[in-house]
Amino acid sequence: MSRINTNVQSLIAQRVLNQNNQALSISLDRLSTGLRINRGADDPAGLIASENLRSEKVAIGQAISNSERANQVVSIAEGGLTEIGTLLNELEGLVTATANDAGLSGEEKEANQLQIDSILQTIDRVASATSFQGNRLLNGNLDYAASNVSNNVAEYKVNGAKLQFQGTLDVDVVVTQSAQVGAYLLSFGGANIDLGTGSSFVFEVAGSTGNRELSFASGTAIADIAAAINTFTDVTGVKASVSGTGVRIESAEFGSEELVSIKVIDDGTIAAGDGIHAYTANDTNTALAAIAATYGSAAAANGLSDSGQDVEATINGIRATARGAKAAINTDFLSVDLTLEATGAGAHAQSLGSVAALTITGGGADFQLASNVDIAGKVSLGIGNVSARTIGRVVHDLNGTATEVFLSDLANGANLNVETGDLVGAQKAVRQAIKNVSSLRGRLGAFQKNTVGATIRSLGVSLENTTAAESAIRDADFAKETAELTRAQILVQSTTNTLGIANSQPQNVLSLLG
Repeated sequence: MSRINTNVQSLIAQRVLNQNNQALSISLDRLSTGLRINRGADDPAGLIASENLRSEKVAIGQAISNSERANQVVSIAEGGLTEIGTLLNELEGLVTATANDAGLSGEEKEANQLQIDSILQTIDRVASATSFQGNRLLNGNLDYAASNVSNNVAEYKVNGAKLQFQGTLDVDVVVTQSAQVGAYLLSFGGANIDLGTGSSFVFEVAGSTGNRELSFASGTAIADIAAAINTFTDVTGVKASVSGTGVRIESAEFGSEELVSIKVIDDGTIAAGDGIHAYTANDTNTALAAIAATYGSAAAANGLSDSGQDVEATINGIRATARGAKAAINTDFLSVDLTLEATGAGAHAQSLGSVAALTITGGGADFQLASNVDIAGKVSLGIGNVSARTIGRVVHDLNGTATEVFLSDLANGANLNVETGDLVGAQKAVRQAIKNVSSLRGRLGAFQKNTVGATIRSLGVSLENTTAAESAIRDADFAKETAELTRAQILVQSTTNTLGIANSQPQNVLSLLG
């Protein structure tokens, strides 16, 4: 059949040529961009998946940058703390050197005090000058603020707290077992001890840090016995107080690592009826009526020992680790240390039950270390003030009065100056300051190594896998696409030739008109 008005073969060839040209155009797009999906029409589902993966990849990459920035911030803070630690060690040496009283002139002591003053000023200067982009790191700027601190809390330290949307966080404690001291009551039946003629009452008192043997004559006031024991508290770790007609001897600190040991060397034929009383197992405020051992008994001669007890508590529902009166938790959402105040009669143990400890109202350093911006992806860290007026806090006996002192009290004219002040307290403050700084350095080091370091490594693996997944969906396979290009080129050429033949075919009708 020969027709000239409608060339069906030409129409077919044109349609196929258009298809082949489209296939050629797609192959050229993919090879020129390196992508299999350049528009939604290429693969709608694949486009959605690859765009989601691209978004995740960008977020992960930024989280890695955030982690590296956090590492830089902490490294700068660590540098300042390292210098402060060196200065504190120098302070320790100066205090110890000045304690060699007979071997130093007044001028040397004055020179040592000048050095101490200079060191304290430098510590304050480093604390205020250490910064990252103008943000002070060691002056308390990044510490947590708290309010409504309970009277049952002697000390607290917030190391980390996630405060969602700049809100507040209540810290609630439930005490299930009180912290206690090791203690005994030496009952003498009166204000003075009554011994046999020419006799002495000799006993050894020992604690967690040492022991001392003490000897008293008949008629010695029990207040003097307590005072003599307290003279050696720094050596023995034991302190004493008058309790009725006896002397209460107890460990200076709370906890299972603390103890009191009493060993009678010579009872001095002390009056009958007197002896050593233990305290009730669950309440070191109350002595047992029954005598645990008379002074002349074999038990007293062999020695009696009583250990303290650690507090047991939960903080915001989490079981706390405890040492003495200190309870602490360290979770992703809250890391806090609390020292609970002794309450009740005689203030020798904590009250059982619930304590609304404090409310965290803000502060801290927040680092976004995850790709998802939510409370789970944020890490919070508190960096306290390390100036001389805030570190080195200890409670020290100054002239018979328990006084709270700090490192700044080593300054000229203060209570712990090395010229005329209390050198024992000065060394305590310096050593506590060293503990404060080294503890902070350790915490920052753990944050760098275990939190930031692990996060960067984990995010790096996530970035690799996410990139690989996105590439598998979106990137072009060049081997496949070059084959498709060659095929499309051949088909276009073939279809073009076929179209030419189809267009010339109607001319054959002219031969019929001959």
